Amino acid sequence: MKKMDKEMFGGPGLAHFEHILMVDEMHGMNRVYARVTLEPGCAVGYHVHQGDGEDYFILSGQATIDDNHERELILNPGQHFFTPSGKGHSITNHGNEDLVFMALIIYDQQQK
Repeated sequence: MKKMDKEMFGGPGLAHFEHILMVDEMHGMNRVYARVTLEPGCAVGYHVHQGDGEDYFILSGQATIDDNHERELILNPGQHFFTPSGKGHSITNHGNEDLVFMALIIYDQQQK
């Protein structure tokens, strides 16, 4: 689908989004399903999910995750991290190569 570049939640640099499915194709179950690329030094800034949760699945590169301002995690290819509704997170590329990951935002049961 269409590729979009945007600064996300105050994070430095651009997040390059390639949407796999558009909202109307997900039948009200999900809000985002996209492949995201962060170049070195770029990030999706800290944000809190309300009414939905988000999963990041790392395809390549190394991700630094701020998990609800409680801990910092390092994720490598093949690993994932889920943030539920009511919790926050950010994802940053501190590495020397592009960070590529899948982002899936799933509505809570009551949102359907």
